[in-house]
Amino acid sequence: MQTAPRPGGRRPPQHVHPRDVTIETALTALADPVRLSIVRCVAEAEDWELPCGSFAVGVGKATLSHHFTVLREAGLVEQRDEGARRTIRLRRGEFDERFPGLLGLVLGAETPVTGDVAVAAHERP
Repeated sequence: MQTAPRPGGRRPPQHVHPRDVTIETALTALADPVRLSIVRCVAEAEDWELPCGSFAVGVGKATLSHHFTVLREAGLVEQRDEGARRTIRLRRGEFDERFPGLLGLVLGAETPVTGDVAVAAHERP
């Protein structure tokens, strides 16, 4: 089901609840180094604190948008529009309910991740 675009042509983000996600989908989303870095960065922030445009991951806007889509479809993140900006939160509680302990393992892993995310300092509230 497609949602009508908002004024300005931007469609609201579509979300999948973690209860509707398979373990394969969740693991595939977390296996990509850029997406894993995004999840780790969002986990350190308050809910809705980070604008989605503030992630410096070394990929173009279209590719970054694709990564956010994969994370939403895996039930890992939720995004919402706040005026002209889109913010993000980690769906930690819902995801932990579906896959107990998985997010904790991923966030606590000491494995170095290539392509770490940097949040632009001027973008962070």
